[in-house]
Parts: sequence; C-alpha cells; structure tokens
Amino acid sequence: MSVPTVAAAPSVCAPLPVLGRDVTVPLVTGGEVTYAALDYAASAPALQRVWDDVAAYAPYYGSVHRGAGYLSQLSTDLFENARRTVAEFLDCREDDQVVFTRSTTDSLNLLAAALPADCRVFVFETEHHASLLPWRSAQVTYLDAPRSPREAVETLERALDGRDPHGPALVCVTGASNVTGELWPVRELAAAAHAHGARIVLDAAQLAPHHEVSVAGLDVDWVAFSGHKLYAPFGSGVLAGRADWLRAAEPYLAGGGASRKVGRRPDGGVDVEWHDSAARHEAGSPNVIGAYALASACKALTEAGFDALVAREQYLVRAVRDGLADVPEVRFLSLFGDEAPRVGVLSFVVEGWNSSHFAAALSAEYGIGVRDGLFCAHPLLRTLLGSDPQAQGECGSPEAEPGEKSLNAIRVSFGAGTPDEHVERFVRAVKELVTDGAKWSYRTEDGRCVPDTSA
Repeated sequence: MSVPTVAAAPSVCAPLPVLGRDVTVPLVTGGEVTYAALDYAASAPALQRVWDDVAAYAPYYGSVHRGAGYLSQLSTDLFENARRTVAEFLDCREDDQVVFTRSTTDSLNLLAAALPADCRVFVFETEHHASLLPWRSAQVTYLDAPRSPREAVETLERALDGRDPHGPALVCVTGASNVTGELWPVRELAAAAHAHGARIVLDAAQLAPHHEVSVAGLDVDWVAFSGHKLYAPFGSGVLAGRADWLRAAEPYLAGGGASRKVGRRPDGGVDVEWHDSAARHEAGSPNVIGAYALASACKALTEAGFDALVAREQYLVRAVRDGLADVPEVRFLSLFGDEAPRVGVLSFVVEGWNSSHFAAALSAEYGIGVRDGLFCAHPLLRTLLGSDPQAQGECGSPEAEPGEKSLNAIRVSFGAGTPDEHVERFVRAVKELVTDGAKWSYRTEDGRCVPDTSA
C-alpha cells in the first residue's frame, strides 16, 4: 500500500535533535525497528541540547541559596538566571513572579491553595484533570463543553453574570486541549473574565511547547506549564503571574527557604516571617537541574523560532489528516470542528476496534508509541464519544477485551523532534490495521492490552 510522503515546505525547519531518536525496539512479529515516539502530549523527549547543558553543569552541582562556596554561588546564580529566562520566555510583566514547581499539576494546586477566602472558580468540563480537580476548597462552577470558540466565551460570560461581583473569582482554562489539540480563545476569555471582575489562569501544558505564550499579550493573570512537555526532563514546572494572591497566602510548603525569620515566643511557640518573593512557595532544596533544564528548553525553542516550529508541526498535522482522509473507519475527535486551529495533538477512534487493542498493535507490530484511554480528561472524552460525561472510568485502562467495543480513544501527538518517517509509518500502519487486521493475537493483562505470547 503506497502512502504519500510528507513534502516539506522551504519555511519548515528540520526536526530538532532529541534523545531517543535512534532507539530500536523489538517487534512481536520479529526483528527490530527505530522507535516512533508519537506521544509528545504525555511527555516529549528531552532535547539533545537540554541534556548536553545539564551534563555540562552537573560537575558544578552545589547547594542553592545556602552556601558560601564557589559551587553554591554558581548554582544559585544559575537557578535565578533560569527564573529570569522563563520570565522572558513567557513575556511576563515586570512585577510578576515565577515560581518553580514539580509540574503543571503542582502549579495549579499551589494556586488553589493560595485562593482568597470565598473565591469562586469557573472551569470548563473540557479541562485536563490537573486543572479540573485542584479547586476542592473553593466553590466551583463547572461549565459544559462549548462547540465553538465563540460559544466558549459566551458560556463563560453567562456564568460570570450570575456571581457576586464583589467577591474574588478565578477562571481556569486550557490553551490547547490535550485531547483534540484545538486552540482555545484565551485572549477573549481573559477579556471576559476581567470585564466581570474575575482573574484567569492559563493551563499552558500543551500550548507552551508548540506556540509562543505571552502573559502580557494574552492578558492572563497566571500561566502554568511543565518541563517534561517542553522537551526537558521530568520533575520541573512553573507557575508565573501576579504576586499578590501568592504573597498573601500561607506558604505552599512550610520549611527552610520559605522563611525569612524564625524565633521562639515566650509561651514556647514559634513566630515566622515568610518571604514575599517566589521563595515563599519554594521551601526545601530546589530542583536546580530541573529549573536549569527547563530554562535551556525555553532558550532552544526561542532560538529555533516558533514560526518555523509551528509551520513544521502543521504540515505534520495535515499529513496525518490527509493520509487518513480516505479511511472512513477512522473518526477524529473535535469540539470546534475539523478545521479548527490546533497543535500537534489528534485523538481518534477506529470503527470495529477496541482503542487499546489498536494502540497495542501499533506498538507491538510497528514500533509506534501512542496513547490510548481517556487521557486524564474523562468528562471531555465521554462528551466527545457520546457518553454521559458524569460517568466514571479508569484513566488509560481498557474497559473491554480486545475486539470488543471500548469507551476510550487513541491519541497521536508530535512536535519539534518528530521526523517525517514516524508520521509516514503511523499513517501506513493505521491503514494496514484497518484493511488487514492485526497480525498477532492480544489479551488483557493487568488492565492493559498486550500481545499474547502464550501460544
């Protein structure tokens, strides 16, 4: 079966070098093949440049903010320079704070812990669980999934119209869906929030690796994202934005580094004066290597140029959609329509296939890594799949045996390090599986669909 190759335009940049690009994996049918990592939306491979920067720094590792020695001073400067690099990458306002965290999830939980008393939170059901679930101590209004960017803004405006205009309020919204890849009207939603006296936090976990993000230009109050989706190693994240709520809140973690002064009281207790800076919420020894790696990734993407990166990603998106356009069994999932602007994230179902079975066959028979399940966005997936969004299901776990219908989907995602061959192989594999079926038999083991090697 012939599959059209991806024709690169002159303005499209070459893939950026990433770790793992030459890793080979065994096929259940025999032999080995170079692994096609098409699960960037979960974790993007680290850029080679980021890894090289971390390796160059590693011999100079030292305690941060606490030591008088040369390596400690060097590491402290590196850590704070990383903070400034991230602020520049996000085009932060002059008085914004950049707080280093573990991940987007950690960042949004930090903000949730800093909400003023009686704060109302408004969040669409379309959010990833990282931005859907942290607001447990607040009064939350969950908004139905909109079917267009305009409907998203109108839905938010109606919800905000009904609140007490004098109390604090926060809107949480994604910049790009981790399920459909669709871009959300962030600037318009921010304007609607501010017109009603509310603030807004942007979950940029899927947006920042693919598009330029300007805190000032989008006029959002906070932005959160993760290093492991931005071509840096695991374990680093950022919450950047307005300082007042963060300064007024109790420290996210109590301990060294967050405190400015600590003394005993006559009654035997302890008095604490907390920092007003980002250090207030960074207690303990920080993840210096994680912060440095994240900043290195920010520099690498900026220097590569987002215009060129976006152009490359868009022709890969078109290659997938055009390559599968003549396969009626494949249905892509979308809120805003097939032509809506999106990043390199596409989710789909295949008629007659259990999604976990299909994903397992892509891996075992073609060496292609994708994601299957509900992508930690259960209400959205159930809406897109025509089920009750209030129903529960396990994240990433098949709900049926291979060959039986399942209420989950398949997600293919790519980015700055994806070579043309990986996308071409994916399109060819989907067509072959739909036309010819799997070459191997599969079974469910520990909640995952795997090749049956018992025969």
